[in-house]
Amino acid sequence: MLIRHRDREPSVEPSAYVAPSAVIVGDVRIAAGARILHGAVLSAEDGLVTIGENSVVMENALIRGRAEHPARIGASVMVGPHAHINGSIVEDEAFIATGASLFPGSRVGAGAEVRINGVVQVNTVLAPGAVVPIGWVAVGDPASILPPDRHDDIWAIQRELDFAGTVYGVGRGVPMTELMRRQSEHYGAHAADEIIDP
Repeated sequence: MLIRHRDREPSVEPSAYVAPSAVIVGDVRIAAGARILHGAVLSAEDGLVTIGENSVVMENALIRGRAEHPARIGASVMVGPHAHINGSIVEDEAFIATGASLFPGSRVGAGAEVRINGVVQVNTVLAPGAVVPIGWVAVGDPASILPPDRHDDIWAIQRELDFAGTVYGVGRGVPMTELMRRQSEHYGAHAADEIIDP
């Protein structure tokens, strides 16, 4: 389903395929030979989403573009089922496995792998060819790749990466009631969306 959002609509090259149950919202550009499978959601909230040539976005993956952090998926990239890519750049020939999570401001280098349930934190830069093992966390620039049981070490790096500012545009001290009021207002823009191709 193609949806106009914030007066922008998707652009899909004729040789690309978008499954009937996929949802493509706003300023999303899908290149030749790309495949967007069932249940995937590509949402240009207020920033661009681009999918490169011959890339595959598997079932139920989410790719979200943001004003300050567009989502750019290079050529020949595999995005696995249930992966979450939010405001991240993924360079050519990378592999993003099932359940992986990439956060705003992150960059995954060419040919890198983020394996099942791996995490690439905000503002983290993963070098070309690097591997985030199953369930591990990449954090920092350049990325340190750590197992999840090393939370204190991960947090020592992550706290300097400004998660709240990068993801929500606020300081860490903003109360949840105010944060969610702002988020509700932002996502409320979907009330004006228009289906252009079911």
